[in-house]
Amino acid sequence: MATETLKSDTGAGGTSVIRRVLLDNGALSALVVLVVAMSLLSGDFLTTQNLLNVGVQAAVTAILAFGVTFVIVSAGIDLSVGSVAALSATVLAWSATSAGVPVVLAVVLAIVTGIACGFVNGALISYGKLPPFIATLAMLSIARGLSLVISQGSPIAFPDSVSRLGDTLGGWLPVPVLVMIAMGLVTALILGRTFIGRSMYAIGGNEDAARLSGLRVKRQKIVIYALSGLFAAVAGIVLASRLVSAQPQAAQGYELDAIAAVVIGGASLAGGVGKASGTLIGALILAVLRNGLNLLSVSAFWQQVVIGVVIALAVLLDTLRRKAGSGAASSAGTAPGAPGSGRRGALKFAGAALAVALVVGAVSYFNSGSSGSTKKIGMSLSTLNNPFFVQMKEGAQAEAEKAGIDLTVTDAQNDASQQANQLQNFTSSGVSSIIVNPVDSDAVGPGVRSANKADIPVIAADRGVNKADTATLVASDNVAGGKLAADALADKLGGKGSIVILQGTAGTSASRERGAGFAEGLKAYSDIKVVAKQPADFDRTKGLDVMTNLIQSHPGVTGVFAENDEMALGAAKALGSKAGKSVSVVGFDGTPDGLKAVEAGTLYASVAQQPAELGKIAVRNAVKAAKDEKVASTVKVPVKVVTRENVADFS
Repeated sequence: MATETLKSDTGAGGTSVIRRVLLDNGALSALVVLVVAMSLLSGDFLTTQNLLNVGVQAAVTAILAFGVTFVIVSAGIDLSVGSVAALSATVLAWSATSAGVPVVLAVVLAIVTGIACGFVNGALISYGKLPPFIATLAMLSIARGLSLVISQGSPIAFPDSVSRLGDTLGGWLPVPVLVMIAMGLVTALILGRTFIGRSMYAIGGNEDAARLSGLRVKRQKIVIYALSGLFAAVAGIVLASRLVSAQPQAAQGYELDAIAAVVIGGASLAGGVGKASGTLIGALILAVLRNGLNLLSVSAFWQQVVIGVVIALAVLLDTLRRKAGSGAASSAGTAPGAPGSGRRGALKFAGAALAVALVVGAVSYFNSGSSGSTKKIGMSLSTLNNPFFVQMKEGAQAEAEKAGIDLTVTDAQNDASQQANQLQNFTSSGVSSIIVNPVDSDAVGPGVRSANKADIPVIAADRGVNKADTATLVASDNVAGGKLAADALADKLGGKGSIVILQGTAGTSASRERGAGFAEGLKAYSDIKVVAKQPADFDRTKGLDVMTNLIQSHPGVTGVFAENDEMALGAAKALGSKAGKSVSVVGFDGTPDGLKAVEAGTLYASVAQQPAELGKIAVRNAVKAAKDEKVASTVKVPVKVVTRENVADFS
């Protein structure tokens, strides 16, 4: 009987141990499974260069998430970290360049900016009694707006000395990874060894009890949100260093990735639970997933679905594990992720990183390495939320299929950082050549230079690349197209009138060249006055909103030039019955929707490009460049003005 009892107790103890292991390391287990799966599915995944890429791509999200961990542990939420990161980087770049402030002081100003934003969040929540969601949502808008105001909507070059934060040590060890690890260790120590760290768990566990025990909850919340702002500032500096420029629109949506990383890592949105090691693992899961999907040539559209499903499953499984293990945790008198000793927290963080490294190294040892395909081309498009680039993709795919080429197309979603990651992935996977349609001509430079170092030829499509070498630029003659648009609009207006200009995304060569060509062409018509110029980022919805606002302040406008058809269609919608009658609208691109509007008369004209042909020519040149065949430095695709009279020739 005693023996049976002993066996029973031992069995129960063994089950309890297994349960606790799963409970404490669920996210780590998921990461290990994901790494093994990706390594088996893609021979390019477990190369040294690609693993370093994963670390770099996780760095910004992880640093943001470490700051958000403080907030979530205390049962709060911070939606402003992405915008605060962009604002801090913009302050640094503007201070060091335009204002002439010494670089060291500019860095301090950037950090102070992040802390100040967090301080305001904390004050609004603690003393203004605003819900964290509302307070930080307001700061999201304020910080983004200030970033745009300071930069005037255009990227600002980063000082060379600070840009080294986005570089490597010894030519191989990425500095962003070192910064990520350092910030992670700081997070672990704060959570485990400091009074403010213990206060976070107390407030998140039961705010009323914490207050009754004598804790100054309001002051602690201000410190917590200030810490989140500080970490956001560091993340913004690292991100801008990678892109060698401060992008006013950078880090959009990163707050959601940061929150996802924290929750995937085991923190509870209800508060009281969370740790630095879990947050690191959550960020790595997101980075591995995105990197692996790129390498596996998964459709850019399906990638969003897969990532969303994996995040939902990871959180669901973690919730189920916690429910299953709550009894064991309660009997032990501690909650998973609750503060232990600071030494233990730091050791857990380091242990998580070491465990990942050991598993990756073991699988890598038995992995055959890169597939080394000689007929593989990577294509990174700025966005697929625009019919023009969808047509470019379709043309490129048709040409690749005809030539027997394996073409991988990715969607940067108008995010310069995401495009930098995609170029890194292409480079590490050993593609024969790369086609890039830049989100920003300056920010894409570092990624293209990395490809240059790897002797991978790069073809620029539709927009040029600055401060890096490309084999060729395949683009429409945007300057000539801008002049044609000016002539067409002036002819329709009889050489006189008031017009507004809707500009594309700041920093892109397409917007710059079309605008320059239009301005040059307009010089011949002194009686036409430009009453307003506003950016609408090549987006139809923004074109609608901006034009709606402009006709309130300029009701007498008689003409509109939009630097693409999407903005022109938005403007026509805002003008309503005036479009095509009292107000003439000219677009650019000749997209199917644009041509339909020309035929219907709501657009007077569109400067037609040939996006499908542009994609085909880009692939042809990429194949030639991969074979070391000579290609022209610039290939211009002709443009033509399409009006109601000749639209049938283009439909």
